[in-house]
Amino acid sequence: MTAMPTEALGLPRGRDLTRDDLDAMPDDGYRYELIDGILIVSPAPRRVHQRAVGNLYLALRQSCPADLEVLLAPFDVALSDDTVMQPDLLVASRSATTERDLPSAPLLAIEVLSPSTRSFDLLLKKDRLRRAGCPHYWVVDPGEPSILAWELADGEYRETAHVIGDDTFTVEQPLPLSVVPAELGN
Repeated sequence: MTAMPTEALGLPRGRDLTRDDLDAMPDDGYRYELIDGILIVSPAPRRVHQRAVGNLYLALRQSCPADLEVLLAPFDVALSDDTVMQPDLLVASRSATTERDLPSAPLLAIEVLSPSTRSFDLLLKKDRLRRAGCPHYWVVDPGEPSILAWELADGEYRETAHVIGDDTFTVEQPLPLSVVPAELGN
């Protein structure tokens, strides 16, 4: 994750940023997201990250029911005017998405950890998705390798699975899936 002075990007100072400000960001290979009006800039991911995202996408697509769809970043999840995220993967109802974005919390948000985004994904993004009511949040660590899954219950995330290495990660909600974390980065 990179911190950039707002003036370097031509952004206003002294106020929270909005989606309109985000729309003015350059198409330069960085991922620009807003969390509660604060700009988060992430570099292009590494190859192992992209492999894990791609392999998990294929597995999710195979088990995805017709009324849901799996989307890859960059695709906006617009939780409010000052919060627009791009989870690495998301699952949402087909009827909930627009051509531009998902204007509400997804059914499932998945982040694949990178050295530059690790704390952001495990703390800030997870908390903001919890507050938005995202029912399921998963974090994949291709370095360990592992998958950690949480489910929203009474407004808080509770861990439902933590699978490491060659063990099989198996869930039925929000869709049936079985994957081996060690195989995702290959």
